[in-house]
Amino acid sequence: MKRPSIHWFRSDLRLADNPALDAAVREGGPVVPVFVWAPDEEGSWAPGSASRWWLHQSLEALSADLRALGSRLILRRGPSLPALIQLARETGARALFWNRRYEPAVAARDAQIRDELQRSGLNVEMFNAALLHEPEAIRNQSGKPFQVFTPFWKRCLAEPDPPEPTSRIERLSAPAAWPASLRLDAFDLEPSPDWAGGLRDAWQPGEAGAQANLRHFLSSAFAEYAEQRNRPDVRGTSRLSPHLHFGEIGLRQVWHDLERMAAGRRLPVATWRGSAFLAEVGWREFSHHLLWHFPHTPEEPLRRAFAKFPWRTEPAFLEAWRRGRTGYPIVDAGMRELWATGWMHNRVRMIAASFLVKDLLLPWIEGARWFWDTLVDADLAQNTLGWQWVAGCGADAAPYFRIFNPVSQGQKFDPHGDYVRRWCPELAELPTQWIHRPHEAPTEVLRAAGIEIGRAYPEPIVSHAIAREVALEAYGRISATKGN
Repeated sequence: MKRPSIHWFRSDLRLADNPALDAAVREGGPVVPVFVWAPDEEGSWAPGSASRWWLHQSLEALSADLRALGSRLILRRGPSLPALIQLARETGARALFWNRRYEPAVAARDAQIRDELQRSGLNVEMFNAALLHEPEAIRNQSGKPFQVFTPFWKRCLAEPDPPEPTSRIERLSAPAAWPASLRLDAFDLEPSPDWAGGLRDAWQPGEAGAQANLRHFLSSAFAEYAEQRNRPDVRGTSRLSPHLHFGEIGLRQVWHDLERMAAGRRLPVATWRGSAFLAEVGWREFSHHLLWHFPHTPEEPLRRAFAKFPWRTEPAFLEAWRRGRTGYPIVDAGMRELWATGWMHNRVRMIAASFLVKDLLLPWIEGARWFWDTLVDADLAQNTLGWQWVAGCGADAAPYFRIFNPVSQGQKFDPHGDYVRRWCPELAELPTQWIHRPHEAPTEVLRAAGIEIGRAYPEPIVSHAIAREVALEAYGRISATKGN
C-alpha cells in the first residue's frame, strides 16, 4: 500500500473543487484529512466570536461529509508545525498538501512550516483555492501592485478565465489505522452562555449551505442584483461572503456557474462579465491583492497622512454605536442586525461605518475590530479594505468629504422603512414619513406611535449637520500633508 498523504484543511472546508485535496487523492494512497486549531498563529487577528461559532458548525458539517465517504477529519491543537510533524510520524505520510492563505501572519507562518517540513523529508505542495488569481500575478504596467480598483479589475478580466472547478470528491481511501483525534468541543468554539440562536436561525454553515445559497442567488436575485443590492429591506444579495471566507465554496465554481446560468438565459457575455455582482467578486480579489502587497494595512492606514488624523476617544459614543443606540434608525438597525445574525447588509455597513468615523470621529480601527468580532464573514482583507475605503485612508478610497447622511441614506435605500421596523421594533408604528427621522416627528405622531424620544428610542447622539462640519475641519488639518 502506498504511504498516506495528509491534507491540511484550513479556509477550504469543502470537498468540491478543492485543489489540495484533489492533489492528495491523485497520490493514489490513503488520505488523512486534518484541521489544526492554532489561533495564536494568526497574530492580532485571531478569529472573533462569530467566526468561531461558524467554524464550529462548518467543521461539524465537513466531518459528517467525510464520514459519509468512509473517511474522518482528524482534529489537532497547535502549534501547527509540531502537530503536522507528529501526524506525519504517526501515519507514515510522506506528502502534505494545503491551500494557501494570504493574511500576513498566516502566510509568514506557512512559509516557515513549508521549509521545515521539506527539510524533514516531506513533500509539500500548496495551491490556490480561494482566489481567481494569485495576488502576486496581477501587476500594473510598471510591475507594481494596483491601488485603484477599476484598472485592477480590467487587468483581471483580461487574464484567461479560471479553470473549470473539479468535481466533488466521492471517495477517500482510509489509512490502515486512524490516528487519534480531539473532539470538536475541545476547541471551545461555541459561546457560553449561548448567544448564537439568531445566527443559527439565519445561516446554514457548511458546503451544503453554500451550494444552496449559490443556487438560490443565481436562480432569483441575480437578475435584479444591480437594482436591489443596495436595498437592505429585500434579499437582493448573494449572502455568499461567509461561505467564501471559510472556503465552503470556491470562486471558480461561482464564476463558471454564473457563466452557465447566463448562457442558459442567452445573456450576452459582456452582460454577465460586466455585471455588478461579478464586480463585487472583483472587489474581493482587490482586497486580497492589497493585503498581500501592503501587509501593514490591518493596523495602519495605507495613506500615511491619516496616521496624524485627530480621532476622538469617546467610549460612550463607541458603546452607543455598538449597541444600536445612536438615534439614527438605519445605523441602529444595522448594528442590531449584526448583533443578532452575525451579518449586516453591505450598504448598511457603509452607512454605519461612515457614521462611526465621520459623525462620531472615532478611529476606523475600532470599527474594524468590532466587525471582526461580530461578523460571520469577518475576512481580514475585505474588512480592512472596507473600513479604510469609508475612512478615506486606503486604496481607491471614497473622498473623505463623502460623508453619508444617515437620514437620507435610510430614506433612499429603505424607502418603506421595513428594514428599520424589523430591527428597531420600538419604531414600528411610526408612519413611513418619519421612520428615518423620529426625532423630527411631531409630538402627536410620536404619541400615536407610543414613542417617547429619549426613552423608548434615544435622541441622536450627535447632530449630523454639525458633525459633518467638524469632520471636514479635522480632515483639513491633514489635507496638506505630503503623501495624502
